[in-house]
Formats: sequence, C-alpha cells, structure tokens
Amino acid sequence: MTFEAPSERLRKLGLTLPPQRRPVANFLPYKQYGHLLFLSGQGPVSHEGVRYTGKVGLDVSVSEAYQHAQLTTLNLLAVAEAAAGSIDRVAEIVKVLGFVNAAADFTDHPAVINGCSDLLVSLFGEQGMHARSAIGAGSLPNQITVEIEMIVALAVD
Repeated sequence: MTFEAPSERLRKLGLTLPPQRRPVANFLPYKQYGHLLFLSGQGPVSHEGVRYTGKVGLDVSVSEAYQHAQLTTLNLLAVAEAAAGSIDRVAEIVKVLGFVNAAADFTDHPAVINGCSDLLVSLFGEQGMHARSAIGAGSLPNQITVEIEMIVALAVD
C-alpha cells in the first residue's frame, strides 16, 4: 500500500481549502506549543463568505449540519496549513471539540460532528482518528450551526 498525502486525498475528493479567515474578536487563529497546534474555533463559512446559521433539529437537518461540520473542518485545516505550511505536515489529529447550535430537545450531536470526524479520517487515515466531544449549545456566535476547535500534532522535522 502506498502512502497518499492528505493534500492529494483532499484533491481527489474534489475539495479545496479556503483562505484562512481573520479572527472575529481578540484571539489568535491558532497557538503552537512545541509540535502541537491548538486551532481556535471555526464555523461553517463557505469560500464565498456564506455563513450557515440556524438551530439543528428545528430549522436545520442533521444531514445539513453534517455538511456544515465538514465545511468547518476545511476552515480548520486552512488554519493548520497557514501555521504549518502544508496539511501534509500534520502527523496526527489529537482532539476535536464540536459544538452544535441545537434545539432544546435535540439529542443527535455526535451525528453532526461526525461530518468533521469522517472527513479527517478520509484525509489522514488512522492518523485522523482522534479524541472528541460533541456538545449541544443554546446558541453560537452569529447563530452559526456548528463551531469546532481542534488540536493537531505536527511532524517533527
């Protein structure tokens, strides 16, 4: 079995990383400590700047929110690429923390954040497996449907 770089897998899936977006408040998009990158929370904003909003389980379906989690993951990987020079320098996905802007009676938060986890495993294989939490929130900034933050380990040069 030949190794295929995450950037090549991304291309084969027909996906591209957007430009890194600027933080909307007083924080850094990432903080590096040793070989770890702590990526600040990102939301589902498209390459064109479309922001996906709403309450999952009320006016947004689980399948739509799953896609929003995938888009959010691309935004996170854009930050990782800006920090590391290439997503191919990501050695491991360590931790994912996902928030779902959910209706009060919504219970399927893990299915939404699977949009992130499934994409990471598709891109990074076994190194994409990670620890994770999926949490419901009464609201998120600008009423976005999901917000996800991530910790990644970079390859040591």
